[in-house]
Amino acid sequence: MVTKVQFQNFAVFLFFISMFFISESYAQKAANIKSEVDYVNPLIGTAFAGFKPGLEGGGTMPCVGTPFAMTNFVAQTCENKISRMIYVYEDTTIIGFAATHQPTVWMGDYGYVSLMPQVGQLKVLPEERAAVFSHDHEVSKPYYYAVDLNPGANQIKGEIAAASRCGMFRFTFPQSKESHIIIQGMNLKSKPEANVDKNQPTNNPLQGYVKIDKERGLITGYNPDRMSSHLGPDLPNFKGYFVIQFDKPFDDFGTWDGNEMAEIKPLNTEGYGTRMGAYISFETQKDEVVNVKVATSFISLEQALQNLSVEIPDWNFNKLTRKTSDVWQENLSRLKVSGCTEDQKSIFYTAMFHTMLFPREFSEYGRYYSAFDDQIHEGVSYNDFSLWDTFRALHPLLQLIQPERVSPMVQSLLQMYKEGGWLPKWPNPTYTNIMIGTHADAVIADAYVNGFRDYDINLAYEAILKNATFAPMGDALKKWGDRDPWTSYEARAGLSYYHALGYIPADKTSESVSRTIEFGVDDYCVAQIAKATGRTEDYAKLINYSNNYKNLYNPETGFFSPRLYNGAWYADSTAGFTEGSKWTYLFGAMHDPKGMIELMGGQNSFAKKLTENFEGNHYRHDNEPGHHYAYLFNYCGEPWKTQQLIRKHTSVENFRNQPIGINGNDDCGQMSAWYIFGVMGFYPVVPASGIYSIGAPQFPKMVLRHNINGKPGKLEIIAGNLSEENKYVQSVTLDGKSISTPFISYQDLISGCKLVFEMGPKPNYKFR
Repeated sequence: MVTKVQFQNFAVFLFFISMFFISESYAQKAANIKSEVDYVNPLIGTAFAGFKPGLEGGGTMPCVGTPFAMTNFVAQTCENKISRMIYVYEDTTIIGFAATHQPTVWMGDYGYVSLMPQVGQLKVLPEERAAVFSHDHEVSKPYYYAVDLNPGANQIKGEIAAASRCGMFRFTFPQSKESHIIIQGMNLKSKPEANVDKNQPTNNPLQGYVKIDKERGLITGYNPDRMSSHLGPDLPNFKGYFVIQFDKPFDDFGTWDGNEMAEIKPLNTEGYGTRMGAYISFETQKDEVVNVKVATSFISLEQALQNLSVEIPDWNFNKLTRKTSDVWQENLSRLKVSGCTEDQKSIFYTAMFHTMLFPREFSEYGRYYSAFDDQIHEGVSYNDFSLWDTFRALHPLLQLIQPERVSPMVQSLLQMYKEGGWLPKWPNPTYTNIMIGTHADAVIADAYVNGFRDYDINLAYEAILKNATFAPMGDALKKWGDRDPWTSYEARAGLSYYHALGYIPADKTSESVSRTIEFGVDDYCVAQIAKATGRTEDYAKLINYSNNYKNLYNPETGFFSPRLYNGAWYADSTAGFTEGSKWTYLFGAMHDPKGMIELMGGQNSFAKKLTENFEGNHYRHDNEPGHHYAYLFNYCGEPWKTQQLIRKHTSVENFRNQPIGINGNDDCGQMSAWYIFGVMGFYPVVPASGIYSIGAPQFPKMVLRHNINGKPGKLEIIAGNLSEENKYVQSVTLDGKSISTPFISYQDLISGCKLVFEMGPKPNYKFR
């Protein structure tokens, strides 16, 4: 017979058993729920190949670190150079684990350092120390990377965790009497054809430095190499400093240098050279773990040590991984999506990841090295602005998802102006004269118009007005070709002709048509600050200049065409364009849709030509000049075509959850920012206007959390009845108030709570 007490005890037992299984069930369920950071696939865009033969890949890398990290920590599959990233998905070997500053495939690395674990005979040159790997044994996250090298008896596992300026490598060795870690402090070859760029001198005077401190378990040094140095001014004081700390004592060590053959110098504690480094050697037991901390600085070795003490004060690899993961999660979850596929979530959050890499942090806890006056300053700094690309969508997107960084980024540009005399075009990390126009003007003006003003506004206006007013040194004496070696800062090359003739002549300045059109965009942006600050004369002059693009429109051909200094049309109508054709720039005056429509004969004629652009396969999504083109149908009365095209171009046609996953170079987040705006349902066509052009949302629900100028807010974006068939916008409301035209202001959007799109299978011809 069961007593009452026994029954109660049995009931308690059953309760705890049931609670155990319930807890287990919830734990398993929770384990299957991914956070936003778990959807990021940093391998998207890392392939060298593009979507089709002849097209380039995404130019991304599976880097580890915090958002906007000063230094990217990444597995190195090849010797990087201008035109090749440090990690290329198609490669089959790894030559190092690097601390790199290369922002994108078309720009150079600078101040880099790499480490490589090894067993067996010591081999230090990159081509000799390469270890095979497979993507089947590779893990890539924003906060963690792992790969198995040389699978088999001599397998080494390499892992990466990182913060912003410092990283940590964890190497798991096999049993070996000869285990090594090779440090490469500089990789500049002596043969010009083998060098990082043909324009660099054969006998480069630069020398890297490395020093081994056995007692402290440290290797310190610096690397003065800048792969883009031929494109900018000399920087005698520039150095990428590094401090490398090991948790395993070592007895054998040395330095090395050499090109085709390396000279290894055992027990040597210091070394200089152009292709050089150091090494340490030790015995390892099976599965022995060796941890290595790497600190970087552009200020000094002492600053590198300080960065290390702040960012990685201990040897807890997993703690660093969790901390960086949490930082990414907070930043990525500012935009939450739901109702879409797992692949779409990976594409979306990887795009978010790519929009939070550049411009990179360049200050180091209150101080920064300026590559514009070659000196150390106090303050906050960002660098590697891909302005020709990112003024279009990335910087406007940061106003929504990273508003706390907008004014500091503007301030960084203004510091470059004060220290170097001009706003930069494409700092890497100093002036490079890459691309055309002075689109820092658009970034600054757009921030100002939308209410970001925590910087010296008078200085900002002075800087952008200089771009609009003063021609560069020797303007009339140079053609200003793409990637010409440095002579002086290019600014708006051809500006003297632009003011005098109303256009830039093709026989005087290269890329003349594209320059004329893009100078007009910048003039419009500068004019908006002139207008807002009461500078009426400047405004009138600048708005007039912003119409100069019309002087290159040839009504006989229906295209913008190059003209000669004497006013005649240039014989070669294909000349004068930057990274594109006459179709690429036909609708390029993004600041003046109304003016373009009038120029081309009215809404019907404009819409017909715009339709021909897309239906005739002239549109190139893989490059930036046409990124706003799909939204121009809103301005000529056919917004349903915009809605069709957004569905088409946010699809797998341009974005996939694969290494070949971005159609064209991501260009420091611009392609990814375009995608995010596309699936959100609106886009900033006209910079410095405060107006978005409405497209069509691609996910049933998105939630944007923001905190703009100290005012927290949350915006829900709802796409009712969204489906494959229901791709057309039927109506739009913001907090219940109807929006009758395909435009919405930035201020209304950030003040709102719920933006609702009702979708349907057919166009609503009244929504226009």
